[in-house]
Amino acid sequence: MQRLFAIALLTWKAAFRFRLFLVIAVLLLTSVVALPILIKDDGTARGFTQILLTYTLSVITALLGLSTLWLSCGTLARDIEECQMQMVAVKPIARWQIWLGKWFGILSLNAALLILSGGSVYGLLQWRATKLPEAEQRILRSEVLVARGGAKEKNATEDIQSDAEKILQERLRQNPVSRADLPEVRKQIIEQVKAAYQVVQPGYQREWKIDLGLAAKSVRDEPLRLRVKFNAAQKSRSGTFIGVWRVGVEQKTRLWQSEPMSLAPDTFHEFEIAPNLLDENGRLTITFLNLPENNTALLFPLDEGMEVLYRQGGFGLNFAHGLGIILCWMALLSAIGLAAASFLSFPVAAFFSMGILTMAFSTTTLSNVVEQGTIMSRDAESGAIGSSALDAVIVPFFRVALEVINLARNFSPIDSLSSGRNITWTELGLAFSQIVLLLGGIFAVVGIFGFSRRELATAQGTQ
Repeated sequence: MQRLFAIALLTWKAAFRFRLFLVIAVLLLTSVVALPILIKDDGTARGFTQILLTYTLSVITALLGLSTLWLSCGTLARDIEECQMQMVAVKPIARWQIWLGKWFGILSLNAALLILSGGSVYGLLQWRATKLPEAEQRILRSEVLVARGGAKEKNATEDIQSDAEKILQERLRQNPVSRADLPEVRKQIIEQVKAAYQVVQPGYQREWKIDLGLAAKSVRDEPLRLRVKFNAAQKSRSGTFIGVWRVGVEQKTRLWQSEPMSLAPDTFHEFEIAPNLLDENGRLTITFLNLPENNTALLFPLDEGMEVLYRQGGFGLNFAHGLGIILCWMALLSAIGLAAASFLSFPVAAFFSMGILTMAFSTTTLSNVVEQGTIMSRDAESGAIGSSALDAVIVPFFRVALEVINLARNFSPIDSLSSGRNITWTELGLAFSQIVLLLGGIFAVVGIFGFSRRELATAQGTQ
C-alpha cells in the first residue's frame, strides 16, 4: 500500500504542477455556484430544482468526466512517451502497483473535487430554498429535498400473459388460424388484455391495490403522496380531465376522497393523501373515477401510471449517496483512460476513450438497432425495414454492448435526487459492485496486462 500511495502522491503532484486541479476546481465552482446565482429561477419548486440541482449535477458529471478521461490518458501515456516512466519502473515496484497507484491518485483527485463542488451545491440549495415563497418551500421540502421510497402495484405481466393465452386457446377452438399468423394473433390479444388493465372508460373506475411491504409500519401514521400519470384517447378543450380519487376500503380502513381534480395528460402529478389509510396487511387501495363528462377513455400505463411515495430519510445523506454513484462513474472512466494509455499513445488513447464514452451516450441508437435486428433504416415510402450483410456481426455486438453499458447507466442519481427518490445503501453498493469492481475491474485487468507487456526502453525519435 505504501508503494500505491507513493504513485498516487506523484499523480497529485503532477496535477498541481500542471495546475489541472486548480483549473478544474475553478471551472466547477464557476459553473455550479456563480452561474446558478446569476440565473434566476421562475420562483417555483420545479424551476428551482431544474436550475439548482439537475443543472449543477449534470455539469459536475460532464466536467469531471472529460477531465478524468484526459488526465487518465495523459498521466500514463505522457510519462511513457517523455521517458519519465523508465525512472519509476526501475525502482522496486511492480507494474501493476504503478497502474493501480495512478488509478487511485486520479480517483482521490475526483473525490476531492466532488466533495468541493458537491458541498458548494448543497449549501447553495439550502440558501436559495429560503428565498422561495412559503408554499413553494413546502413543495420543495416534500418532493425534492427529501429521500422517498416508492411502491407500485404488483407486476401484471404474468397475469396478462395468462389471460391472453386463455383467450387465444378459446379463439383457436372457434376459429383456427395458420401457424404463420399465430404470433400476430397472440400479440393482438396481449395488447387487448393489457388495454383492459390500463384503460378507464368514462363513468367507470380503476382500482389499484399496492402493498407497502416492510415500510407499512413506519409510514402508517404519516401522510403519503400519490404520483400518477395517464394518457388520453382524445384531447379536451381545456387540456385537462376531471377525476375523483378515493383511498381506503369501506368498513376496513379509513376512507379519503378528493375533490374533483383537473389533471393534464402525459405528465406526472403528485398530491398528498391522509395518513392511516392502510389495511391490516399494509396494503393501500386506491380508486380512480373517470367522470362521464370527460367523454374519453383515460389510460394509466402499467409501469408508471400509479406509485405511492413515502418518506424514508433526509436529503443530506441521500445527496451524499448520489455523489457516491457519480464517483463510481469517475472510477470507471479513469480505468478506461488508463487502460487505453497502457498500450496506445496519448492522442490515440484519448480518441479511443472518447469513442467509448460516445457509445455510452448512444444507447437509443443501439436499442433501435437491436430491436429492429438490422442497422438499416425504415423505408419512407413502403415502411419496410431493410437488411444488411453486416447485421449478423453488428447486431449481436450492439446487444452485448448495450447490456454492458446498462450496467453503469441503470443508476441515475441525478434523476433520483431531482425527484426526491431515496438512493439506498443497497443501490450504492450495487453501483460500486457493477461499475467499479466489475466494469472497472475488466478495464484494469486489460490495462495492467498491456502495461506489463509494454516495452518502455525503446529508442525515441530514431530514424
